[in-house]
Amino acid sequence: MEEKRKNLLYIVAHRLNWFVERVCGLLVGIMVVVIWFGVIERYFLNLGFTWAEELSRYVMIWAALLAVSCGAFYREHIGLDIVKRFLPAKGARFLGISLDLVSFSFFIFLAWYGVGMADAGLGQYANIFGITMVVPFAAVPVSSSLTAFQIFAAMFRSTESSANGMSTK
Repeated sequence: MEEKRKNLLYIVAHRLNWFVERVCGLLVGIMVVVIWFGVIERYFLNLGFTWAEELSRYVMIWAALLAVSCGAFYREHIGLDIVKRFLPAKGARFLGISLDLVSFSFFIFLAWYGVGMADAGLGQYANIFGITMVVPFAAVPVSSSLTAFQIFAAMFRSTESSANGMSTK
């Protein structure tokens, strides 16, 4: 039963990571197009549009924060590897578990704090678009929740980092 649960947890984490990787790629592509449009508009077309910089900033924030959960899935974040190399097996395992618990706790806290931040964004407005800041601020609780889940799922897998790169399935 526990093996089935581990497999289910891995399958959900893998599929969620697959989706988030594609969303990040799409957001980076959108950001590149918007920035190029802004450059062309500013230096060649002189149309007077001012929204490209602000939109690209919000898209970049979403892409960067969502990408953190992908790093957590692959265990590619800083994890004191050099210290683990000099520790005995039990000490390295204890350090790995401790780091996972600290990271998990931090991202749960950040998700909780981010909900309040996004709620406060309802009363703030973007300079150019006139929309509330809840959309840009929501990147914090969404990405933190995804990262906490990926760290939780990774705790039940191997403690080694995965050098596979982007998932292909």
